[in-house]
Amino acid sequence: MIAGYRGTIAMKMNWPVSALLAAILLTACSKPAPVETETKAPPPPGPHIYVSDEVSGDMTVIDAGTLTAKDIHLGKRARGIHASPDGKTIYIALSGSPIAGPNVDESKLPPPDKSADGIAVFDLDQNKVVKMLQAGSDPENFAVSLDGKTLYVSNEDADGISFLDIASGTLTKTIKTGEEPEGVTLTSDGKLIYNTNEADGTVTVINTETAKLVKTIKVGRRPRNVVFLPDGKHAYVNAENDGAIGYLDTVKNVLLKPISIGTPGEVKPMGMALSPDASKLYVSTGKGKSVFTIDTATNKVTGSLEVGQRPWGIGLSADGKTLYSANGPSNDVSVVDLATNTVTKKVPSGKGPWGILVLPR
Repeated sequence: MIAGYRGTIAMKMNWPVSALLAAILLTACSKPAPVETETKAPPPPGPHIYVSDEVSGDMTVIDAGTLTAKDIHLGKRARGIHASPDGKTIYIALSGSPIAGPNVDESKLPPPDKSADGIAVFDLDQNKVVKMLQAGSDPENFAVSLDGKTLYVSNEDADGISFLDIASGTLTKTIKTGEEPEGVTLTSDGKLIYNTNEADGTVTVINTETAKLVKTIKVGRRPRNVVFLPDGKHAYVNAENDGAIGYLDTVKNVLLKPISIGTPGEVKPMGMALSPDASKLYVSTGKGKSVFTIDTATNKVTGSLEVGQRPWGIGLSADGKTLYSANGPSNDVSVVDLATNTVTKKVPSGKGPWGILVLPR
């Protein structure tokens, strides 16, 4: 890093060397690492599946019609992936923290590269990353405000949810949550955030207007995300280490009951997706290799299908007829015909697919 500045040092010998080196290091560490911004040919018209890749730091773009794919490099450890309300921009959480699963001795991991932390802003018209937003330490997931002006970002290192102003690229505030926040979901009116906290098994409720913590709900071991039913009065939260889905009353903000979907440790609920008519909840199960279906009228499991190695993020086509699952260890995306409950194709996808976003373009 310093070698690249030798010409500058030679021309400014009147600077104290220690001061110059400090300035260089401060500049290098204060901004997210640069990403590839070369404009490439935009994808053809029609629905596409956008897949974040935790290992390669790429985003795989899959044409839903032809099921052909291409990779676009973003940075390091791409995880949370969401679109702007107008569907013209994709935001992707990037992190320079090394990958570490549960019970890993973090003291033996390489040091984090904080310069790689940020939110990549991908413009669909230009088909490239146009900006990197500083989003605090180790951003994993986030939600986009209904007006498209703010990102609510989970910062695991800070045990908090950060409010990121998109236009200025600045963090305006951070609200303390439970330990190791991960999933971030907004209510349909955008007034409340429900975020999951992995380490202490809770969901934190935050008012977006007052930026105040409203309630903390105990939900089960290692919750990952929250999905709301259309009535706004109930929601589901996955408890990975319990092998269950929690059913929440979001008026009283209490856990009503857990819905068991398998033996804890063998079945690990990870991603969730609600059918367009809200009659079914689909749940990926990590090492369980399957996607389970829950009838939302009865809250009972009605079936399951093996889709691949460690399915994580899942998404649905707009018509609700096709499900896509990101299968990390096997580096592919499964395409599931929900009418026949069969995997019709597996599309190669990077080195560690994580999140799924399905858009009409």
